[in-house]
Parts: sequence; C-alpha cells; structure tokens
Amino acid sequence: MTTIIPIIFIILFLIISGLFIVKQQTAVIIERFGKFQSVRHAGLNLKIPLVDRIATRMSLRIQQLDVTVETKTKDDVFVHLKISVQFQIKRDHVYDAFYKLQNPSEQLTAYIFDLVRAEVPKMILDDVFEKKDDIAQAIQRDLKEAMLNYGYDIIKALVTDIDPDSSVKEAMNRINAAEREKVAAQHEGDAQRILIVERAKAEAESKRLQGRGIADQRREIARGLEESVDTLNSAGINPQEASALIVITQHYDTLQSIGADSSSNLILLPNNPNAASSMLNDMTASLLAASKINEADKKRDLKNN
Repeated sequence: MTTIIPIIFIILFLIISGLFIVKQQTAVIIERFGKFQSVRHAGLNLKIPLVDRIATRMSLRIQQLDVTVETKTKDDVFVHLKISVQFQIKRDHVYDAFYKLQNPSEQLTAYIFDLVRAEVPKMILDDVFEKKDDIAQAIQRDLKEAMLNYGYDIIKALVTDIDPDSSVKEAMNRINAAEREKVAAQHEGDAQRILIVERAKAEAESKRLQGRGIADQRREIARGLEESVDTLNSAGINPQEASALIVITQHYDTLQSIGADSSSNLILLPNNPNAASSMLNDMTASLLAASKINEADKKRDLKNN
C-alpha cells in the first residue's frame, strides 16, 4: 500500500505536467527529443512528459516593426525615413517561421534597408515627399514576396516620417517663405493697381460732373443775364447801357462777397466801376473784330472757290 501511493502521485504528476494551455492567437511548437513533432493551437493540449517539450510559443497577432533608414536622394540630400512594417505569422506556416529564420526582426530590417536604399536614390527630395505612398507600396510588395517563404505575411508598410538634414529643412523653409512673400507682393500690387484705377475713375467722374455743373451754372448765368437785359430793354434802356449796368451790378456783388469774408486777402485791381465798363467795352470790341475777321476769311474762301 505504501508503495502504490508514491506511484499514483508520480503518475498524476506526469499527467499534469503533460497538460498545457495555449492562448488564443498563439501557436506552440512541440519537439520530441529535439525533433519537430507538431504545432498546437489555442485550447487544452497534451504532450508526453519527459519526451515532448515546448520549443517555443509564437504569437499569431499582427506585429509592427519600426525601422529608421538613412539614405541619399538623387539630388544628393541625406534623409532619414521612418518605416513601419506590420507583419503576421501565417497560421499554416508556423514551422517555417520558427525554423527557417534565426532572428525575424533583423531579417525584416535588412530587407527594409535594402529596399529603401534601392528606391529613394532614384528620386529627388521633393518626389520623396510626394511619392512616399509609392515607396511604401514598393516596400510592401517586395517584402511580402521575400518573406512569404519564411511563413510571414506582410500586412502593411508605411512611411511615417521623412526627415531631411536640418540645413536642408531651413533652406526649404526659406524657399517657402520667399514664395509666399512673392505671392503676397503680387496680391498687394494687384490691390494697389485696382485702387489706382478706381481712384482715376472716380476722379474722372468727378471732373465730368464738375464740368457739367460749371456748364449748367454758366448756362443759367447766361439765361439770367439775358432775362436781365430784356427787362432793362423793356424799361427803355438800350442794350449797351443795360450791359454796362449789369457789369457794374456784378462788380458790386463781387466786392460785397469779398468783404463778407473777414479772413479774405484777395485784392481786386483796378477797383472801380469804370474799370468794369472798360473791360466790357474791350471784350465787345474784341468780339466784333474777331467776327469781322471770320467774315473776311469766308468771303475770301468763296472767292477762291
């Protein structure tokens, strides 16, 4: 009886030690005496105690590898590209993923370096920024093909950051600032040109209206003078006397308007009614002389014809 109990305990221990649990999205590789035996998946599993052993537990979840690659562009600019590769061990290729690669992360990193340094030197710096998606697709395509034989599936490759040398970034910022200042200067010039044009239009319109106002004013003055002369003629005053009387009246009206402004410094010379009459006579004589010259020219032209 005493010998049976230890044997039972040993058997129970061996049975318990042969039981193991595999978590979800995990694969376990079992080896028997150092040789591959099987792949176990999620759930309660059994192995032969002291014969079988768990060689490794491998996650079947999507994993991410971040790599920073320094390379040179076609226009001789050194840049640092941060590449993020999302990969996953294929469920049916756990054996290949474990036994064919000693260090999967180093192998992936080597492939990424090789692919980036093969693609980026074909582009200038501006194209690297514009075509980063093309670079990521090239990495994903070539890396997927290369790692498929090792049991790894490349889900996605991303270019998450492009970092040129600091001096290059400063130069790019200066170029950008200069372009923006150029555009701002062009807009400012356009605004000034529009403002000048609008001011000229407004000034032209103002002068046109001012000229119309002066013409209307002179027309009304002439109409008023005509009415005044008619009124004086109806009172028995001849046209010449009526004109002299109107000029004298306007002369005194002008003096009254000048004298009403205490701050006026205008001096009217000569300052007497006779001067106004003389001015009227001189203007009348000039008009008569000009009229005679025009009539003489017309007669000469008719004679010549």
